[in-house]
Amino acid sequence: MVKIYSDKDADLKQLNGKTIAIIGYGIQGRGQALNLRDSGLKVIVSELEGNDNYKLAIKDGFTPVDAATAAKQGDIIQILTQDHAQADLYKKFISKEMKPGKSLVFSHGFNIHFKQIVPPKNVDVWMIAPKGPGALVRQQYEEGKGVPCLVAIHQDASKHALKDALAYAKGIGGSRAGVIQTTFKEETETDLFGEQAVLCGGCSELVYAGFDTLVKAGYQPEIAYYECLHELKLITDLIYSKGIDGMRRRVSDTAEYGDYSRGPRIITKKTREEMKKILKEIQTGKFAKEWIKENQNGRPKFNKYRAASAKHPIEAVGKKLRSMMPWME
Repeated sequence: MVKIYSDKDADLKQLNGKTIAIIGYGIQGRGQALNLRDSGLKVIVSELEGNDNYKLAIKDGFTPVDAATAAKQGDIIQILTQDHAQADLYKKFISKEMKPGKSLVFSHGFNIHFKQIVPPKNVDVWMIAPKGPGALVRQQYEEGKGVPCLVAIHQDASKHALKDALAYAKGIGGSRAGVIQTTFKEETETDLFGEQAVLCGGCSELVYAGFDTLVKAGYQPEIAYYECLHELKLITDLIYSKGIDGMRRRVSDTAEYGDYSRGPRIITKKTREEMKKILKEIQTGKFAKEWIKENQNGRPKFNKYRAASAKHPIEAVGKKLRSMMPWME
């Protein structure tokens, strides 16, 4: 049975006297850093000098330091840079500062699970992963609410890693909504699968396929855009707030019937078998090795994919149509 912690299970006093170093002042880093500071905890931030995030950190009242300084001064070191940059960052600037009594923290388990970062056994390693972007983490905190989080303990050298992690979750507001216990393995593998098979890969290809089908059949690209991309927000918003069954009961009966009778013809047994293959590639580390190698080689496939995506006809049509909708700005 799933274990869910709440505010009553967390105590901010657990982090009294500790310095939390947030490395990476992007959207997630900013949200977590501001919330922790507003919760009365001592926070320092690290960002590359001179970039936009560095300037924003100064505007927010922080004095950014380099990663090595943050790792040296921090008792709890939270790495919030992009996945592909974390291992190199850790090896160059953080590893030598990982002394007994310190905690290495993540909001995604990729580098720990796939052993790109291997911390010494005498430090705590844990994860607090908000299930929402940093801007929402900040917004909900300011409204007195919170974004649900995941908590996972990889190493518990201190024997109080879970208490520290839950206190951190309380500091960013997550325990107000609930903190679900998981593992680095489960969080990493399910996160990658969701991105690849459904949220990004699956959804994007479904939109492309629908748009291309209508345009090739002679329909106007503008109409195809509205029907296959623009209105997707209506459906995802309903699913987000009401669940799939709730969405189906809020669209037309015609749409609901088409959902039941035609949906399984799109997501077929063959599609589901391919999803299993994708999951297996994640579980075995095949995808991780491929992505790490891609970055080491200068991202040739990634750059090719990105360039091709930008040239798809749906992008030109969308740019024109979105200019007619000022509320999107």
